[in-house]
Amino acid sequence: MGGAPLSLWSVTLTLAGQPVDVGQLRPALDRLVGEHPFLSSIRYSDTRAEVRYWDEARDVDDAAAMAVRLWPEHRASAGLPAWDVVGVEVVDRATVEHRAAQRQRGLLRVPRRSRPVRAGLDLLGDVAPW
Repeated sequence: MGGAPLSLWSVTLTLAGQPVDVGQLRPALDRLVGEHPFLSSIRYSDTRAEVRYWDEARDVDDAAAMAVRLWPEHRASAGLPAWDVVGVEVVDRATVEHRAAQRQRGLLRVPRRSRPVRAGLDLLGDVAPW
């Protein structure tokens, strides 16, 4: 196993599609957390979901490729809607730490609708509506 060392990547996967009943979506997202236990947070509405997690991969290409497969690979087993991937962001830990430092110094504007910034990493398995 003498390949390149693995790095830690922060991944945000955004999905969107036809409206679904959020009463059925929430349990599906909870099942996704059970099947993929290192999810940091999921925000959702009836037409969109944003999944955040940390992943180990050789490089950004591998992390992005795994991210794009996450939803389809768990669609049937978790009962997820047939939504499409509409966005993928993969950044290294240093970038996450830089952004956090910028927010703390007031140099990076936090979107008005976002939740307050917490110290450290997101809690694992945090699933909540937008």
